[in-house]
Amino acid sequence: MLIIGNREVHRVLADREEDVLALVGDTYRTHEAGRTAVPHSVFLRFPDRPRDRVIGLPAYVGGERAAAGMKWIASFPGNVAAGKERASAAILLNSTEDGTPRACVEASVISARRTAASAALAAARLVHGPATRGISLLGCGPINREVLRFVKAALPSLREVTVFDLDAERAAEFAKSAGEDHPDLVFDVVGRVEDLLGAHRLVSLATTAGEPHMDLSACLPGATVLHVSLRDLTVESILGAQNVVDDADHVCRERTSLHLAEQATGGREFIDASIGALLAGTAGFVRDPERIAVFSPFGLGALDIALTRWVYDECERQGLGTRVEGFLPA
Repeated sequence: MLIIGNREVHRVLADREEDVLALVGDTYRTHEAGRTAVPHSVFLRFPDRPRDRVIGLPAYVGGERAAAGMKWIASFPGNVAAGKERASAAILLNSTEDGTPRACVEASVISARRTAASAALAAARLVHGPATRGISLLGCGPINREVLRFVKAALPSLREVTVFDLDAERAAEFAKSAGEDHPDLVFDVVGRVEDLLGAHRLVSLATTAGEPHMDLSACLPGATVLHVSLRDLTVESILGAQNVVDDADHVCRERTSLHLAEQATGGREFIDASIGALLAGTAGFVRDPERIAVFSPFGLGALDIALTRWVYDECERQGLGTRVEGFLPA
């Protein structure tokens, strides 16, 4: 058994945004072609703490570098106020030949970067018109930090970043810290959601919201909204937009905004395309320059497993990680 910690994951993923974007894109196309197995996620909830949860995402990805395993990720929103990370995760990678556990990998970075890469891929295909110069970030946590990193890699014309968070100090610190990482970008902290939504035609929502709390009336015509946190938008906003998802069966669950829209309408006709079909060129999707486009990724376990396999292979090649002998029966 190989144990791969946070430090090793950071090391092998450093400055590899292009590789991660390519891997996530390939995995989406593999999923679209029916060469993955992605059961529904399992949610462990706590009766006395409804906001806290631990989610299990098993998955198999076929192809030349086939991989199988499970991500176990905890989301405890109250951690943020205590100065801790909201999410923590580990991934168990299994051999596709005999099923034995091959590696246990710290997965907070893997989870954040596959999420950000999927958002960046969607942005690159849904933003229309002149080269994108700005992005608005609602929620100043690690996910939007990674979204910024990957959108910048996918859209190198990016120059301006507008941020908002309910915690103004958190927003200011985010702008300062991210500005040090991206000195070529100009950051602006605003005090109202409406100002954020109207600042740029590309918006990323990464909050801890459990119920819809906002509409998109303040957005610019034809804006692209990366609805990463899945539960921010009202049903009316979803129904009024062009909607792209990673997988309709997965995203219409667990009281996401799209799940509520499905319950309100009795169907999923409001979903226009999947990101896999867009990447494969089979979607038949036409971007309306006057309508808002919303990308809502539930977060497929296939992305986690594919990226973990890549990290594992890199660690094996570089001699990283801690080998634990005697973990499995002789």
